[in-house]
Amino acid sequence: MEHKNESDLPDTHSSIELEGQNVREEPESKLFQFRSLGLLDRFLAVWILLAMIIGVLLGNFVEETGPALQKGKFVGVSVPIAVGLLVMMYPILCKVQYETLRTLLQKRDLWIQIAFSIFVNWIVAPFLMFGLAWAFLPDKGDLRTGLILVGLGRCIAMVLIWNVLAGGDQSYCAILVVINSILQMILFAPLAILFIRVIGNNDQLELSYSIVAKNVAVFLGIPLGAAIVTRFLGRKLIGDHGYDVFMTWLSPWSLIGLLYTTLVLFASQGRQVVHQIVSVVRVAAPLVVYFVIIFLVVLFVTRRLGFGYQLSVTQSFTAASNNFELAIAVAVATFGPESDQALAATVGPLIEVPVLIALVYIVRAIAKRRNWKTST
Repeated sequence: MEHKNESDLPDTHSSIELEGQNVREEPESKLFQFRSLGLLDRFLAVWILLAMIIGVLLGNFVEETGPALQKGKFVGVSVPIAVGLLVMMYPILCKVQYETLRTLLQKRDLWIQIAFSIFVNWIVAPFLMFGLAWAFLPDKGDLRTGLILVGLGRCIAMVLIWNVLAGGDQSYCAILVVINSILQMILFAPLAILFIRVIGNNDQLELSYSIVAKNVAVFLGIPLGAAIVTRFLGRKLIGDHGYDVFMTWLSPWSLIGLLYTTLVLFASQGRQVVHQIVSVVRVAAPLVVYFVIIFLVVLFVTRRLGFGYQLSVTQSFTAASNNFELAIAVAVATFGPESDQALAATVGPLIEVPVLIALVYIVRAIAKRRNWKTST
């Protein structure tokens, strides 16, 4: 699959050549041009930092905040967090050109990309997290278990945000999200048993496929189904121009949802994070190493293989991101909300958000400095 673009960084008018026809990607809304929304985009890292700080302060100085946010549960995840995740995903999924996916999936090059992604996501990444968990937490079996669960959950939510902000291929990312979701329902439970019970010699873990399936169905199925209906009906009823206007209004809600989710995560877990700071730091260390290593290694390998900027970025963020909502749901359902396993799973997104937003800026700087074009 060839991406032709003359700019050093992926702009929003790249095209995909499909069997003799040129399918133009829709112009991105101003939200995802990184500068055009002014303060929201340009200082996103600052807003995320502020959301984290405010969340921690609320969690520690307003004692009712944490328990209130954890009261309502939706497939094992607190309702406020679930709402944030759905709000994040829906606008981005509305931008995917579903009408071109059938043609895309007929191309051999795309299946090579998919095979590479499956190898990295379901073999390399889980083994890397498993190794780091044992290296950093040899004496903390419960924290180690929670960390392994985080490594097994392949991302189906925030990866869409990171990919768009860094200028990755949205249609390809959507395909990977769907494939990883299907594989998640099949592989998460047996891999968890393999890594934790068999290799890790921990017989406490009992997993139900229903937990995994419900989580994926909710956090991917709902926004994906709504986005497909919105796109096809919207373009039919109001036309392409009207749909572009609608997306200009809808698009900012992705980043608003990200900021809201970040604030709620830190508010709901802020007290636990502060009062168990030693455990948090011990879990945070392997997570930072994991995110940075897997991202940079995949970025380096894909560039050497000539994937092009957009595909390399999409591969790298898909490999580095994790399905924290699934890891938290499984840890809470299996070991309880106050367990060390649940704490380790909760620390996952608290570290992932700031690290991956930093990687967004880093990869864009690398591309600009090295004159990395989007065409392969």
